[in-house]
Amino acid sequence: MSLPVVLDFLARASYFGAAVLFILGLMKMGSPVTARQGIRWAGVGMVIATLVTFFAPSTWGEHGIDRTNLVLMVVAIALSFVFWIWGRRVPITDMPQMVAIFNGMGGGSAAAIGAAAMVNAASFRGVCDAEALAAHACLDATYAILAILGSLIGAVSFSGSVIAWAKLDGRLDKRVTFPGQQVLNLLVFVGLLALGGYLVGTLDVSLVIVFFVVALLLGILMTLPIGGADMPVVISLYNAFTGLAVAFEGYVLQNQALIIAGTVVGAAGMLLTQLMAKAMNRPIRNVLFSNFGGGGAGGEAMQGTMKPIDAADAASLLYLAERVIIVPGYGMAVAQAQHKIWELCKQLIARGKEVKFAIHPVAGRMPGHMNVLLAEAGVPYDLIADMDDINPEFKTCDVAIVIGANDVVNPVARTDKSSPIYGMPILDVIDAKNVIVIKRGKGTGFAGIENALFYADNTRMLYADGQEAANRLITELKALDGGGGH
Repeated sequence: MSLPVVLDFLARASYFGAAVLFILGLMKMGSPVTARQGIRWAGVGMVIATLVTFFAPSTWGEHGIDRTNLVLMVVAIALSFVFWIWGRRVPITDMPQMVAIFNGMGGGSAAAIGAAAMVNAASFRGVCDAEALAAHACLDATYAILAILGSLIGAVSFSGSVIAWAKLDGRLDKRVTFPGQQVLNLLVFVGLLALGGYLVGTLDVSLVIVFFVVALLLGILMTLPIGGADMPVVISLYNAFTGLAVAFEGYVLQNQALIIAGTVVGAAGMLLTQLMAKAMNRPIRNVLFSNFGGGGAGGEAMQGTMKPIDAADAASLLYLAERVIIVPGYGMAVAQAQHKIWELCKQLIARGKEVKFAIHPVAGRMPGHMNVLLAEAGVPYDLIADMDDINPEFKTCDVAIVIGANDVVNPVARTDKSSPIYGMPILDVIDAKNVIVIKRGKGTGFAGIENALFYADNTRMLYADGQEAANRLITELKALDGGGGH
C-alpha cells in the first residue's frame, strides 16, 4: 500500500474520530454537570480536524499546496486564536451578541466556500469527471445544487446574525418595518431560487456574485422586522442554518468532518429552535413573519398600582419565610448581580430556608443564558429548576424574588387573549404567597408589554439596581439576628 493511500486513510479516520468527539461533546453539553467536559471534547475534535485538514494529502496534492490557500489557512488559524482571546474577555452581559456574531461567521464561511467552489467551477471548461471533481475544478449537478443551497443558507445566516448582533448590542432599533416588507422578502427569496436553478446549469461568475450579494440582503431583510423578545429563537434558528450550510459544503468538498459536524449542529439547532418556540407558544413561522417583540402594545389596562417596599421590610419577609424561589432574568445579567444574589441565597440557606432558582427556557437573550450566569456565580446545579418542574412549587412558596425577569412571569399570557404573549408558558410566580420584584424602574420588558404581576396584591416592588438590592437585603437580614448568621 502506497504512502499517499495510507496517509489518506489516516486522514479519513482522524476526521471520523473528530466527528465522534463532536457528537460526544454535544451530548455532554446537555447537562450543566458535564457541559464543561463536553466543550473540551468538542474542542479537541476541532483541533484534530483543523490539523488533519492542514496536513492531509488531499490538501497538499502532488505538487504541493497553492500558496494563496496556504496563506488563507494560516490567517484563519491565527484569527481563531484572536477570537478565542476575545471570547474569554467578553462580559457575560455581552455573551448573546458574541454567540450571534460567531455563529454568523460560521454561516459566512460556509457561504464563501460554496461561492468559491462555484466561481472555480465556472472557469473550468473541461469534462466533469471524477478527477476534476476531486480537484474541485468542476461541479456536477448534485454538487452544484448543494454548493448553491449552502451559499444561500450560509449567507442568510451570516447577514441575519449580524443584524441580530446589532440589535442585542443596542446598535440597531429593535424592529425595522415598512409596508409590503414580507411580500418583498418573498419576492427576493423566489428570485434567489430561480437564479440558483439557473446557476446549476450555467455557472456564470458574475451571476454567482449577484446570487451571493442578494442572499446576504435576504438575511438582512428577514431579521430587521423581528423584535428583541424573539431573539433567543432567532439565534438558535440561525445556528441551525449555519450547521446545515456547513454540511452541504462538506459534501461539496468531500470532507467527512464538515458533513458530520454540520449535520449534528444543524439538527441540534433545529431541535433547540423548536423547544424555544414551544416555550413561547409561537410557531417558528410566527417568529419570522409576525413582527412581534419590539414594543408591542397590548392587552387590557392594568388594574391596581405598583406597591413599593423597602429593603428592611423585604428582608423581614425573607427572614420569616421557609421556602424561597429566585427568578432571574436579563436584568440580573445587566446588573452583574448573580454573585450577590447567590450570596443572599447562602445567607438564607444558612438560616434553614429552602432556596431554589426557577429558569424559563427563554429567559435572557439566548438559550441557556441564565444557566451560564448562575454557573459563573457557583450556584449548585441541584438548586436550579426548569419551568415545568418548578411551577407546581410556587403555590407553597413563601417568597418569590424576581430579579430582572419580566415577560416570562407576566400572567397576562394566561388571562388576556388580546395580549401578544397570550398562550406563552410562563413561570407561575403570581401563585406565590409573597412576590418581591427587584427592578430599577417602572419600564416594560423587552417585548414592551405591561406586566400584570407588578400590579398584583401579593407583589411588592423593590426599586434598585440588582447588586444594590441584594447588598441591602443581606445587610438587613444580618441585622435581624443581631448581625450574625446561623
